[in-house]
Amino acid sequence: MIIFFKNPSGTIVATETVSKLQAEDVKKLSWLYGNATALDQESLEGFFVGPRREMITPWSTNAVEITQNMGLKGISRIEEYFPVANADAEYDPMLQRLYKGLDQKIFTVDIKPQPILFIEDLESYNEQEGLALSKEEIDYLHKVEGELGRKLTDSEVFGFAQINSEHCRHKIFGGKFIIDGKEMESSLFSLIKKTTQENPNRILSAYKDNVAFAQGPVVEQFAPADHSTSDWFIIKNIETVISLKAETHNFPTTVEPFNGASTGTGGEIRDRMGGGTGSWPIAGTAVYMTSYPRNDESRSWEKPMKERQWLYQTPEQILIKASNGASDFGNKFGQPLICGSLLTFEHQENGEQYGYDKVIMLAGGVGYGTKRDCIKGTPKKGNKIVVLGGDNYRIGLGGGSVSSVETGRYSSGIELNAVQRANAEMQKRAYNVTRALCEEDTNPIVSIHDHGSAGHVNCLSELVEECGGLIDMSKLPVGDKTLSSKEIIANESQERMGLLIDEKHIEHVRKIAERERAPMYVVGETTGDARFAFEQADGVRPFDLAVSQMFGSSPKTYMVDETVERKYENVTYTDDKIEEYLGNVLQLEAVACKDWLTNKVDRSVTGKIARQQCQGKLQLPLSDCGVVALDYRGKKGIATAIGHAPQAGLADPAAGSVLSVAESLTNIVFAPLAQRLKTVSLSANWMWPCRAQKGEDARLYSGVKALSDFCLELGINVPTGKDSLSMTQKYPDGSKVISPGTVIVSSGGEVSDIRKVVSPVLADRKDSVLIHIDFSFDQQRLGGSALAQSLDRIGSDVPTVKNAEYFADAFNAVQKLIDKRLILAGHDISAGGLVVTLLEMCFANPQGGLEVSLDKLVGKDLTSMLFAENPGVVLQVESKKLDAVSSYLDEAGVGFAVIGRPADARTLYIRRGKKDITIDIDKMRDLWYKTSYLLDRKQSFNGCADKRYKNYAKVPMDIKIAYNFTGKLSQFGLDPDRRTPSGIKAAIIREKGTNGEREMAYT
Repeated sequence: MIIFFKNPSGTIVATETVSKLQAEDVKKLSWLYGNATALDQESLEGFFVGPRREMITPWSTNAVEITQNMGLKGISRIEEYFPVANADAEYDPMLQRLYKGLDQKIFTVDIKPQPILFIEDLESYNEQEGLALSKEEIDYLHKVEGELGRKLTDSEVFGFAQINSEHCRHKIFGGKFIIDGKEMESSLFSLIKKTTQENPNRILSAYKDNVAFAQGPVVEQFAPADHSTSDWFIIKNIETVISLKAETHNFPTTVEPFNGASTGTGGEIRDRMGGGTGSWPIAGTAVYMTSYPRNDESRSWEKPMKERQWLYQTPEQILIKASNGASDFGNKFGQPLICGSLLTFEHQENGEQYGYDKVIMLAGGVGYGTKRDCIKGTPKKGNKIVVLGGDNYRIGLGGGSVSSVETGRYSSGIELNAVQRANAEMQKRAYNVTRALCEEDTNPIVSIHDHGSAGHVNCLSELVEECGGLIDMSKLPVGDKTLSSKEIIANESQERMGLLIDEKHIEHVRKIAERERAPMYVVGETTGDARFAFEQADGVRPFDLAVSQMFGSSPKTYMVDETVERKYENVTYTDDKIEEYLGNVLQLEAVACKDWLTNKVDRSVTGKIARQQCQGKLQLPLSDCGVVALDYRGKKGIATAIGHAPQAGLADPAAGSVLSVAESLTNIVFAPLAQRLKTVSLSANWMWPCRAQKGEDARLYSGVKALSDFCLELGINVPTGKDSLSMTQKYPDGSKVISPGTVIVSSGGEVSDIRKVVSPVLADRKDSVLIHIDFSFDQQRLGGSALAQSLDRIGSDVPTVKNAEYFADAFNAVQKLIDKRLILAGHDISAGGLVVTLLEMCFANPQGGLEVSLDKLVGKDLTSMLFAENPGVVLQVESKKLDAVSSYLDEAGVGFAVIGRPADARTLYIRRGKKDITIDIDKMRDLWYKTSYLLDRKQSFNGCADKRYKNYAKVPMDIKIAYNFTGKLSQFGLDPDRRTPSGIKAAIIREKGTNGEREMAYT
């Protein structure tokens, strides 16, 4: 039966129980729901918006568990319904539905578990279920049928399609490319792997796991002595490895942005959890790319391309909901988001339409683990197969295969079935178990994988790939009793991890799981027979294949294309409009303030954040480099940064790839790296509209080869990455919008001293100068720039890096200056060009300005010099130390020019020859902030966005520290080593799934 409660705000809380509740239990629920009133009605009239009956919300899962912890029995589901005025009320059709009245059937799903189906017609089943199997793959399945002497089951075909989807198996990257009639010598994978083969540097694990691992420093581990019970925290030294990872969740975010981005974030975190035999995520990154949000009618660059009848959500809705989803998961899980990027883009030229209608949502991050655990163990017959996490629901079915084709190809019903739901609190519980096992002196995990695309069938088969395994389906937790065998096997209910554990350790692991309240299920064991099967309680096997049939012989993919030269209209401009150009460039979402993103996400949880986005007295999001400490008192850490250049890539895919790497590196250069450039490893994530039009596959090959060649010349590696190669949105009228081929490069590496990270904010030092260092060795070109975009142009003349050796020398020279503490402030030159770099260095310091002369720089005119996005940096150094800086740069063979100095006036004065311009810094800062405000007002209510816009510059932060405070523990009579009792006793009391207890315990 369903009992309706109405809380003071009018929200209806529907509570499903197996039997009538006692009056005392009803009273407890009323308290739990915020002094709600229990309604003595079996049905309610009116219109309500609430969750779809088919999908139990994470809120319900957690709410039901809370009632169980309160001692209430028999409650199976709790959902919220919001009263609306009429049937025209707005709601999200992907997650919600409109109800005309609420009754006892609102949770009833009239579905009976489907029986096992033997597929008679593979071709028809493929299209009916949206499996995206190729003709070659269907032929291969017919061959498997012959080997088995029977038809394949729906579970086997569906599972095979997910496991072998482009999303999971990256067949294009491993395939053969034939371009202009010539077969290329190397696959895309070979080109990327070559970087690590020739430049292994510090890499210990690459291409064979959920993450890449590089050698890290020895640091202190602070953890309980015994995780299976309440115990003292202890400190011990561990030799670490550093992890780097980035994933995209483009299709799910396009269809349902909140859960798409949230589960993308959660999935990427699980990848870092599942590296080796377990590791620890520590900080996240995020990138959002959409078409124009169209929230300001004055923006001329948004008008040439007509607004579409969006398939699911508008770009503005996607930006807000996706960033909410990523922020929400990180906030609840306890992972800070310390670095990111944003781009909106559309362009129409030569009869082609480009735009991120199929969006990009990238979730990335860094982490660490013990060197002991960085390589997975070898499964042996008799290992127990364990699942940690929540129940199975009809969620995310077909996500792998549907995300491997153009969005809009299949019916919205199929695409909706692929949408997932996020439950960060459940994932944190599962993580607490794996964290505990990795922190023990002996880690009992043999192997570990996360549940992502294709659910159990993919995760568990990867665990047992080397020896085979049998899964007892009666042991799998099923939250929805209407699920068929196929749906149990392949659903993508999130927040689950699969582990192999020796039988002798099972009870110990179970004890930790019970303490963390993490659901744990022993669901099978390894068999040694090289088969993988799911067996029902009645002995019937809906899935039973040899491991080799699942993975071993899928047909080779051939990509046949020809080179197409696309020319774009040149960027035209005049020096007389520089201030107008600047005002427009500063309002592009890619350039503008990201306060609307940073003000809603945790950037400090863990107590180990050494550098996050917000900087200066005004705490504006200006830092492009994120840094975390690896323990609570050491100097060692990890830095990460991001780079991309898809606009330039449209004109020249090779240059776009090089610029993407260059931007990531000129961002991370401001953290002192342990072995300078050789410390850095990259993740390359490729989002490309393969097969969308002639020439795109050839462009992809050109882009990948250029990135590979550039990294080889720099002496660095790309040990991880991912691809999403169906970046096209189809519309019912037959039109399509192609997402620009994009590579997002995430860099990461060990920081030698977190105290030396350089800020982008101009220091209050009048006795200083600004120097410009060009990393590109190229002419200043405006193709692919933010200025070009604001003029509705791409341009064909784009910059690149002409000399990789010089780039490396410049990078290492800046690193040396940082190590010698010779830099007061520094900022990269990228989106918006040099003029934006100079302004951003002034924005967060509310006093003073700059006087700049560009006479020592080579350039054809002032506009190109100010707005070209050739890779480089601007450094602020003390005047008296300029000779030392000059000496180190000369020694490295790196050229530089002194271009300016701080000034008293609150202006940016720029002169070149007889041409000069004076820019009002605060006026430009308000324009730069305006874009953030326009988005913030759509996510903040009660006028809060307006108040913040009016007041953000009026409350500079001025930190004052007591004169007698040293910052040293010895000042308080405490042992800095923290390995002897302090005499202070405290207990940390926490609830399952919470975060923040470690830093609290350490303090």
